[in-house]
Amino acid sequence: MKDEILSRIQKKFPLVARPFEVIADELGMSEDEVLAILQEQKKANIVRQTSAIFDTKRLGYVSSLVAFKIAPQKISDAVKIINSHPGISHNYERNHDFNIWFTLAVAPNSKLGLQKTVELLAELTKADDFIILPTLKLFKINVKLNTTGKDEKKEEVKRVEHKEIELTPLHHAIIRYAQNDIEFVQEPFKKMVDAIGIDYDTFFGALDELQEAGVMRRFASILNHRKAGFSANAMVVWDVDEQNGEMIGEKAAAFSAVSHCYLRPKYPNWPYNLFTMVHGKSEEETNSIIEEMAAEIDAKSHMPLYSSREFKKVRIEYFTPEFEAWEERYSEAKE
Repeated sequence: MKDEILSRIQKKFPLVARPFEVIADELGMSEDEVLAILQEQKKANIVRQTSAIFDTKRLGYVSSLVAFKIAPQKISDAVKIINSHPGISHNYERNHDFNIWFTLAVAPNSKLGLQKTVELLAELTKADDFIILPTLKLFKINVKLNTTGKDEKKEEVKRVEHKEIELTPLHHAIIRYAQNDIEFVQEPFKKMVDAIGIDYDTFFGALDELQEAGVMRRFASILNHRKAGFSANAMVVWDVDEQNGEMIGEKAAAFSAVSHCYLRPKYPNWPYNLFTMVHGKSEEETNSIIEEMAAEIDAKSHMPLYSSREFKKVRIEYFTPEFEAWEERYSEAKE
């Protein structure tokens, strides 16, 4: 039942006082059995984190994928500088001249802004070149690894209309706590509710509001890809016609093995504008999926960029003072 439990917690996590009791009832198990399996998977680092997943932009942060061209002998020092920024959630070395790829978010009150932050990082790391690749169109962002082997090759990607919301101090407090990893215990939300000083109904009601507004994408577990057996994960970039980009992007997003799918800008030194993250248990399996996609996607060319090293993979902690402190520290160091 381990694989069924791992599959279940990656999907819609029960937002109730005792979520593992709900999962146990669904799978015909006891709550203690579910908790024991999950505690074991957490200890083995197969479950990376279980928490709310927030939409960076809906919270007022500005973000982008960024690629640096760093000389091999400078990578170690450069990575330390890049990873020191609290808005860096992912950072990988990939098999290309643009070899360091990271996602960067800057806070709503950032004095530098995204462009100047990237320029500062490029200067501090002595990057030979860089490209900024913001999202022009998001088709899919939903990491659900097929742990059971029963998922279909294609899936429907629904378009969701979000309600507008004005974030209150209570929303901000709940975001600060709900972004943290929960423990696998009977009542994993109790510490949060007690710390904020509210009851469960208020807590879950606010999370529902945040999800309806698109501020919270979902509450779910994220698995450690390699530990879960998905060791070959490629960022596949495609050169597609910009006028037909949306139609092509929707086709790409329909593949279940694709967790992320975006349209991004092209540059003279970077012709690829459709980005897809493809997950497989082996490079052979991943390449086979890419071939299937290539047969359906009208692209001038495509290129899989496998990661050779993972330097950072964390959730951004929102509404913390670290963003402002980083800007002050490195802006002053530059001067």
